[in-house]
Amino acid sequence: MKLIVESQYFPSVTLLKKSIELLNINFDIYEPWRKMSFRNRCVVVGSHGAINLSIPVLEGREQKKPMKEVLIDNRKPWQSQHWKTITSCYKRSPWFDFFEPELDQLFRQPVEVLHDWNRTCFEWVVRKLGLPIYVDNSQYVPGENEGLGEVDWRNKLTPKTLQTDFPNPVKYHQVFEDRIGFIPHVSILDLLFCEGKNAKRILTLNA
Repeated sequence: MKLIVESQYFPSVTLLKKSIELLNINFDIYEPWRKMSFRNRCVVVGSHGAINLSIPVLEGREQKKPMKEVLIDNRKPWQSQHWKTITSCYKRSPWFDFFEPELDQLFRQPVEVLHDWNRTCFEWVVRKLGLPIYVDNSQYVPGENEGLGEVDWRNKLTPKTLQTDFPNPVKYHQVFEDRIGFIPHVSILDLLFCEGKNAKRILTLNA
């Protein structure tokens, strides 16, 4: 079984849950860029609620290039800004100190192509979770393996529909839950910082 999905920036807990079910994922980098998606956005949780972290892209949000050609606009200090926000949100979380050194270095790496950054982030997450998920980097050709158990989730997880289409989210204790309540379907970073090595067990039990 293979999961087909668009390239995403530190994707949601929901996508990782599905990845565990199939253990084989292909990010379609030949599909056209779409705005208002998780291709260049992830959601973290701060003391006042959900925070969107968006990576700026060259040629703007209206471009129609395939995902593999979308370039990051590094004229803006997005990496340092995102890392500063993540640190502010999770510095008091149980597992921040454990992951901080590697993530600090990750956010210092130079990167130009958006899907390269997304793949690096996803592969880092898979390593930290200790999951046997195979990331297929070959070109996805629609219909090529039809009938062989492909699950097409492209554009299924969007900022507008994620909350309503997946009413039973993975639950765990969040940093600010006692103040603002539980916020579902956020970036996998939230689960890692809050649950650490227990994150794999939580995802597996919910898969």
